[in-house]
Amino acid sequence: MTDTMPHEHHDDAMPQARDIAEVPAVELINTVAIHLLSAAAVKLGLGDGPQAQEELDLDEARKLINALAGLVTAAAPEVGSIHAAPLRDGLRSVQLAFREASAIPDAPGKGPGEKFTGPVT
Repeated sequence: MTDTMPHEHHDDAMPQARDIAEVPAVELINTVAIHLLSAAAVKLGLGDGPQAQEELDLDEARKLINALAGLVTAAAPEVGSIHAAPLRDGLRSVQLAFREASAIPDAPGKGPGEKFTGPVT
């Protein structure tokens, strides 16, 4: 093993660390939330393309929606209502889509993310 491998990896990581240091927290939170929201929609069979229904995976969707709800709920006071409102709307949409996609819907307040948001109807 040469001594250059760890340094090469470290050198590659430094520009990424500098880049992320320049990104405002609100932008990072929004980006992560949008990725979670998009992934949840795909796992709910709402993706684009002819195989969208084949991508339906409610177990995976539940995990993504729970993570999204936790992030949106925790971040809302930090990012302000102008940024939080669209994230809450998107979250509510996937929560409702989850309920519709479920053969046996969860009890009110027991659906994905509802421990953070309260019952979604």
